[in-house]
Amino acid sequence: MGAGPRSLRELHLPRPLQVAVIAPHPDDFDAIGATLRHLHMQGHAIEVAVMTNGANGVDGEASTEEKTALREEEQRASCAFFGLPPGRLHFLRLWEQADEDELAGLRAWMAGRRPDLLFLPHGNDSNRTHRRTFEAVRAVAAEQGLNAWACLNQDAKTADMRVDLFCGFDQEEADWKACLLRCHRSQQERNLRTRGTGFDERVLQVNRGAAQALGSALPYAEVFELLRLGPAQEPARAASHTAS
Repeated sequence: MGAGPRSLRELHLPRPLQVAVIAPHPDDFDAIGATLRHLHMQGHAIEVAVMTNGANGVDGEASTEEKTALREEEQRASCAFFGLPPGRLHFLRLWEQADEDELAGLRAWMAGRRPDLLFLPHGNDSNRTHRRTFEAVRAVAAEQGLNAWACLNQDAKTADMRVDLFCGFDQEEADWKACLLRCHRSQQERNLRTRGTGFDERVLQVNRGAAQALGSALPYAEVFELLRLGPAQEPARAASHTAS
């Protein structure tokens, strides 16, 4: 794809690409919603795998099962708002049992698809589940001989990354993205309570900062580092961090 940073909106991609979004938690799909919307509107086929149940992100006395159901329903609602067909959203619920083959679900999901382009979190992130997702996808891609580009996205807890690719967007699309993010009501309320700002605004703050760092003419940007996956994939740049 060449040296960056390059604008995704200016690239001429072959159609239709098979795009896999591998999200650590319910809501990580939405953090790169503008990029995925652009690809969706260009006719590329998007499928989403949510790695974990996200129950730890829900406060209160409800059971794990109830919290899981809530997070997954919020993700279904956001994907419906986005326009993703329901059959393209998959919940893998990995790492719930200590004795399970922890990557079996991911192996099976990836084996049934041969994505041309993957979106996943950057490994240089203070969130442990983001790091585990990055490491798991790299491992399975190498096992299966998958030869594809991975777009490693910036998150609020990403420590450092190289920017190779970006998708800038304007205020109108930021308003759309805020609506998408607010589908995750549990996260919106939790962020308001614990941080004094909503989940929507927290994500858009990251996007504003990225656009400013790029010197973009647009006020917001989602940014990515490119990594080639496969048997001869690049060395990992992920750093060790304390779990959070």
